[in-house]
Amino acid sequence: MTTYRPLSQAEYRWQDYQLVPIRYEDREPIRAWRNAQLQVLRQAAPLSAEQQDAYFKRVVLPLFEQEQPGQLLFSLLHRGELVAYGGLVHISWADLRAEVSFLVEPGRAADAATYREDFRAHLRLLGQVAFEGLKFNRLFTETYDIRPAHVAILEECGFRLEGRLRQHVQLAPGTFADSLMHGQLATDYAKAFSSAF
Repeated sequence: MTTYRPLSQAEYRWQDYQLVPIRYEDREPIRAWRNAQLQVLRQAAPLSAEQQDAYFKRVVLPLFEQEQPGQLLFSLLHRGELVAYGGLVHISWADLRAEVSFLVEPGRAADAATYREDFRAHLRLLGQVAFEGLKFNRLFTETYDIRPAHVAILEECGFRLEGRLRQHVQLAPGTFADSLMHGQLATDYAKAFSSAF
């Protein structure tokens, strides 16, 4: 299995979940998920299959050869099936920090309990990558305030609200949402996941 140069292992496991470096064959399901959930993404328009293929070839595949890539993207598997993807983006190697990204298959996103389970597993495994594997100091997120359940899971998993950018994004003409900024330090992660949850 191919992995990123900075990582010492090719997969991370917890219960029925497995986090693996993003697979080329996952590009089409990911494109469909992104197009179905534009309202929660910083993506202005639907992606075509050609655009997705070009992005994977031009941006994603070269990441595997870089000593300090700007992002580390992963496929999240549940019992061997692709259910979500995300990773560490906007990485600052000098500052040992990265932004967390996460997007789940729309059917799973619609079920609150399943979404909670998937997102918690993703945060737990991504923390292993960032804090235990790469020895990062900090992770951060930006979430639109129209997602209170998502925010609650972040906070349950050790992310702290650090700021609110008022009316930061326009979701539709004349409709704005605040962006909520959360951060997690290595110590926050260790405390949140020290129990068996």
